Amino acid sequence: MDNFFQSEEWRRFQEMSGHDSVRIGDDAQGFVHTLPVVGRYLYTPRFPDDEVIGDPQLLIGYLLSSARKNDFSWVRIEPETEEILKTWELAVSSREKNEGIWLNRAPHDMQPREIFMVDISKSEEDLLAEMKAKTRYNIRLAEKKGVRIFSTREKRYQEIFFRLIEATSKRQNILSHPESYYENMLAVFSEDHLSLFVAEFGGQVLAANLVLFSGDTATYLHGGTSDMHREVMAPVLLQWEQMREAKRRGCHWYDFGGVSVSSEIGDRGSKIAGWEGITRFKLGFSSGTAPKVFPGCYDMVIDRKRYELYLRLRFLQRSLSIIRKFFRR
Repeated sequence: MDNFFQSEEWRRFQEMSGHDSVRIGDDAQGFVHTLPVVGRYLYTPRFPDDEVIGDPQLLIGYLLSSARKNDFSWVRIEPETEEILKTWELAVSSREKNEGIWLNRAPHDMQPREIFMVDISKSEEDLLAEMKAKTRYNIRLAEKKGVRIFSTREKRYQEIFFRLIEATSKRQNILSHPESYYENMLAVFSEDHLSLFVAEFGGQVLAANLVLFSGDTATYLHGGTSDMHREVMAPVLLQWEQMREAKRRGCHWYDFGGVSVSSEIGDRGSKIAGWEGITRFKLGFSSGTAPKVFPGCYDMVIDRKRYELYLRLRFLQRSLSIIRKFFRR
């Protein structure tokens, strides 16, 4: 499975979005994040992984050298597996006494800890057979209703996509990126790698999604839907046609992105609030597939004082947010 977060295109996209990049040895990269008061830290998305694990002591040496050179208070890693995490825990602990570094579970994750990946190397007939009956029915319904699916880079459809993203985030009470984020992504990635898929019914766009094609994996990145004509099930057919296009391009995996299945992974031992509907929707495309689970983010702390200040400020911020919500009721 391809890690597009470590690609050259992702580096250019992140730099356009205001995050400087830092090389980690020959095969990996991290991105600089700046916070008020506590300063800067380095985030290494979906790293270390099985492809570039190498010698953890060597990689930690690269990270420490970069952190001290660039005044990073900590480095946020995102191990691919529990085995890799354990290796890094041992490697960091061996340096703790002499170098003062330590590894701490990050107060929040940067990427979803559970993602839903479907093996699309099977035949279309087998893929349809493995779906939940309701998902399969809704695909056929959308086809019969005449929902049209196509990919485009036309400016007017990009503008519609931005509006759908905004409307969806308000309707579902979830955060979305600013419009410039998606504009930068479309500017950096070629149409061969990033496609805007559109579902249209009766001349009206009902849903639009961004899908990234990288190596053997197609990843559903962002999407928005209209509240109109929900009865024609356009978003379901849209995902199926994206899977079919991924097959045509030779992909082995279709990554639906984040889900919330395990009660052990969400905040305070519960599932992620607001993700119930989207999780049900995604799981319907392969009823026998279990989500891929990541250990989550861990912070390799270099400057203990600034990091502890960061934790206190974050706790205060969350407490104030809870108080505000209480008084809005």
